[in-house]
Amino acid sequence: MSSKAVPGGTHESKHKRETWSTRKVFILAAIGSAVGLGNIWRFPYVAYENGGGAFIIPYLVALLFAGIPLLFLDYAVGHKFRGSAPLAYRRLHRRAEGLGWWQVAICFVIAVYYAVIIAWAGMYMIFSFTEAWGDDPEGFFIGQFLQVSENVNIGFDFVPGVLVPLVLVWALVLFVLAAGVQKGIGRANIIFLPLLLVMFLVLVVQALFLPGAADGLDALFTPNWAALADTGVWAAAFGQIFFSLSVAFGIMVTYASYLKRRTDLTGSGYVVAFSNSGFEILAGIGVFAAVGFMAYSAGAPVNEVAGSGGIGLAFIAFPTIISQAPLGALLGVLFFGSLVFAGLTSLISIVEVIISAVQDKLGLRRVPATMAVGLPMALVSILLFPTTTGLNLLDVTDAFVNNFGIMAAAFVAVLLLTYGFRALPMLGGHVNETSSIKLGRGWRIMVGIVAPVVLGYILINELIARIQEGYNEMPAWFVGVFGWGMAGALIVIAFLLSLIPWSSRSAATHPVLDAADTDPKEASR
Repeated sequence: MSSKAVPGGTHESKHKRETWSTRKVFILAAIGSAVGLGNIWRFPYVAYENGGGAFIIPYLVALLFAGIPLLFLDYAVGHKFRGSAPLAYRRLHRRAEGLGWWQVAICFVIAVYYAVIIAWAGMYMIFSFTEAWGDDPEGFFIGQFLQVSENVNIGFDFVPGVLVPLVLVWALVLFVLAAGVQKGIGRANIIFLPLLLVMFLVLVVQALFLPGAADGLDALFTPNWAALADTGVWAAAFGQIFFSLSVAFGIMVTYASYLKRRTDLTGSGYVVAFSNSGFEILAGIGVFAAVGFMAYSAGAPVNEVAGSGGIGLAFIAFPTIISQAPLGALLGVLFFGSLVFAGLTSLISIVEVIISAVQDKLGLRRVPATMAVGLPMALVSILLFPTTTGLNLLDVTDAFVNNFGIMAAAFVAVLLLTYGFRALPMLGGHVNETSSIKLGRGWRIMVGIVAPVVLGYILINELIARIQEGYNEMPAWFVGVFGWGMAGALIVIAFLLSLIPWSSRSAATHPVLDAADTDPKEASR
């Protein structure tokens, strides 16, 4: 590769890149990133609404033929070019740098609103002890807790019950990130991920013994085979996999760049992917066992109480279940505690994408980079979202950054890497150097043909739907500014960031390696 393809030529960096101590720590961190709020509140309802048990078939197809191949693609880019998303893509090809900054901008937007949902979950974990929502969980959530304004606009009337925990969330996340890759992110995942698993297992066991739990599981897993003929069901499966695995928005590129040279990339990827999917299925069991109990208590069929996933499930439906269930306070603490830990591990990974990019671009060390990134992000988050107008802003921003941010960036990435830069053979060869499971022509077909076809189909359908229907009956100006406007601004910002000169500290083709990086034994650790 020409020296023109890398910033500053081929001189080696004066500073070592941080690394994970072992492959196991990387796997825990990658699982922690993948397992987030969407696993708990999105997957169960996506499965239920798209064929129940039959949904497992398109879900597995999507996992094997798109999710895991794209995960390997991210690993290959990050591990070979040893940089943050912008630097790794630039080292791959000078014109690809903007793609990395697009992913960084997406992470910025997601992080500023994702943190507030963790803050909500933390408060609801406390509310569970006294069932503070009383007999009206929806009225409590919308009216008393969030104090949502009737006007859809941007205001600065702060809600103290959201503002204070949000500040604490940002303080904890920045403390972890300032400590570094191994001492901060690695140790946090070693603590948070086992706690999450234990809490959620206890939650699932408790839910399974509730009256009516079997009816909920029947509703979730009874297959509707006719749904397999619906292309929308297949699109939903692929969409769930793309969102769930943390592919295509810089996280896995960044995390893979911290791996030592002799690392089994495909073996690690399969562990991460199947662990993530296993947790999703576990979440489906726990959530629908609880929903079955809710239907039993209301004397209604499951389909009448299984309204939707997302925020409605977590902060309206589940408090109703907690109020009615035996040992409801314990159920609530476990559920909302799981949301907190799942959210924290994901938020840490999202913010790390931005910190790593700023470190590489400006040559900053870890703590200054964390402060330079984290404090402005925390300020934006605190100014916009713990307010009486924050919920509508979060709703619109989340919908558009997912569909026209992550999905669009993934679509462009696979097209550029496959047809623009013709990089797949080179990337596949890099993965095969140290991996236990080799990548061949099948992987290139899945990345270069299957993934762009599916992503393009989903994007076109979503684009048509949003143009024709708007979004959730919200004012056109609001959706135009914070939906379409935000999605477009991400691309412009990415282009502008790519014009900033690189620090000389990022001028290496690859950073200096230490002895452990070249130890063949590391591949098996």
